[in-house]
Amino acid sequence: MSHLLVHHKVENFDTWKPLYDAHRTTRAVAGLKQIHLLRSLSDPNDVVLLFEARDMEKARAFARSDDLRQTMKRAGVIGTPQIVELQ
Repeated sequence: MSHLLVHHKVENFDTWKPLYDAHRTTRAVAGLKQIHLLRSLSDPNDVVLLFEARDMEKARAFARSDDLRQTMKRAGVIGTPQIVELQ
């Protein structure tokens, strides 16, 4: 099974989280299932997500999509997320 690890900072976790949750269906269509959502102890706006990826090509397309880019912008993601593909 493949996985995606995503690490990014957000302006405000409490603002980001509802927008992230609202995007759940879109992630599911892309074959992504959230395994973990973690925050740094020293900075609660530093977020790490681990997803199970059923179809890595669909997951890659989702990661490159304008929809995701716009959603992250609205949610207050700072900078470019680090995305690591794992197996």
